[in-house]
Amino acid sequence: MSEGIILEEAPDIHEQFQVTPPALMVIFGASGDLANRKLLPAIYRLTQQRLMPPNYIILGYARSPLSDDDMRQRARTSMLANPEVEFQNADWEAFASRLFYVSGDYDDAEGFQRLSERITTLEEQWNIGGNRLFYLSTPPSVYEPIVTCLGVAGLVEPAGRQSWTRIVIEKPFGSDLHSAHKLNDHVLSVFDEEQVYRIDHYLGKETVQNVLVFRFANGIFEPIWNRNYVDNVQITVAESIGVEGRGGYYEKSGALRDMMQNHLLQLVSLTAMEPPIAFDAKAVRDQKVNLLQAIRPLLPEEVPEYVVRAQYSAGTAATRPVPAYLDENGVASDSTTETYVAWRLEIDNWRWQGVPFYLRTGKALPRKASEISVTFRRAPHLLFDSTEGFESSVSQIDGGVRSTTQGLRMNGDSLSRNVLTMRIQPDEGITLKTLAKRPGPSVNLTPVNLEFTYGHSFGEPPDAYQRLLLDVVLGDSTLFTRRDEVELAWQRITQVLDGWRMQEELTANGRKPFRLPHYPAGTWGPSEADFLLEKEGQHWVTE
Repeated sequence: MSEGIILEEAPDIHEQFQVTPPALMVIFGASGDLANRKLLPAIYRLTQQRLMPPNYIILGYARSPLSDDDMRQRARTSMLANPEVEFQNADWEAFASRLFYVSGDYDDAEGFQRLSERITTLEEQWNIGGNRLFYLSTPPSVYEPIVTCLGVAGLVEPAGRQSWTRIVIEKPFGSDLHSAHKLNDHVLSVFDEEQVYRIDHYLGKETVQNVLVFRFANGIFEPIWNRNYVDNVQITVAESIGVEGRGGYYEKSGALRDMMQNHLLQLVSLTAMEPPIAFDAKAVRDQKVNLLQAIRPLLPEEVPEYVVRAQYSAGTAATRPVPAYLDENGVASDSTTETYVAWRLEIDNWRWQGVPFYLRTGKALPRKASEISVTFRRAPHLLFDSTEGFESSVSQIDGGVRSTTQGLRMNGDSLSRNVLTMRIQPDEGITLKTLAKRPGPSVNLTPVNLEFTYGHSFGEPPDAYQRLLLDVVLGDSTLFTRRDEVELAWQRITQVLDGWRMQEELTANGRKPFRLPHYPAGTWGPSEADFLLEKEGQHWVTE
């Protein structure tokens, strides 16, 4: 037998989850887009990977008058159209046998009585044991009625019993601090906090989770992850599409509520939080809350100085023509709803004092991109800096080469900074920009990238909902948001909304119509967003 290195075989991933408990999952809004496009395919793929228990079932509930077979046919059609699903007839037949349906209104006591009776019957048939998961895949307007009816119907067991009851609530969780606080009060009048899973699918993405691993599992990065070495942090969540017929919904939301309150502030938290004492739900979420508390609050009169908002005008984004936002269906002709937000955010704590965090999100931008870019400070001694761009002189002496260094050429100031970029989508991965000498007799510096991509190293990462749904069944709330975390995020967002409201009122008092800045669809936003950085000698990294 030849000698060599023997690698210890890694345990089968399937063996790690054999403790997955039986469960009955009730999906409210089961006839809708999210359930058929994301939730059911995610559970189907988990089943194919043998990560779900042998005795679990899915019970859909919605207003649409469907039968069990109708739900199964809709789910099958959705699976076949989903490019991420590896459809197998045998797997599908086993999965379809677990799908059931009850129709009813979301505030109808009789409908919830039918739901309760069906739950009792199915739990006995499938030997579920009383574990129940309720998923609110519905418009936010019916969250409160559903929670009320679940409590009245006696479907919520208190925490601490041998069997468990959990509820998953989709975003948006409120529209400002007051509404989020009110919704929390209502939910927690029926459920305990440990039973509530407020979901943000961004936290299920592999790259987002890897931010913590990258920071805290690699000894070379955490020592320089602070104000002494970091010049600025930029977080971009860009969409290349416009509102695409959803103007009526977007008018009530806007970019600040739709993306900044949840996705971007979550990314800020993970990027800037202090090391948790353990990788568990309480320790991680405690540190995220501490970070949100450290975000510098804005007074209403400060908001225009730190936050830029705008709307897209007509143009071409990602090779497709996009009409102006004001011309979209359902949008008022004098709308002041923002489709773009840029925010210079400050964190008042020891680690990040003086380091600006530049956040931006928008629709109808040149491409889809979600990235965190950490720009490090320049080297303290500018050995390779030269404003005159001298090069080494080279001469021949006795058949050899003698080089006399007169100066060193560099292609601009921006090349002297290292930039670490964590791409969340598309092409998930991590890139570190460094400087290297270009081949040749002169010392000519050029940027090069050290790059890691998930697809190349591990294959394509699974959909975020797979991880998050499995965590709910396992009772792991690490990647879900807690009440205080949600309300702190809304507090900071509401301060911005208050500043915008004051700005509009001052304009109205001056008897002038208020107008937002515009940016052509397919560009990276208004010039005001560039000036937000340029006045401090910075520029956007993702362009």
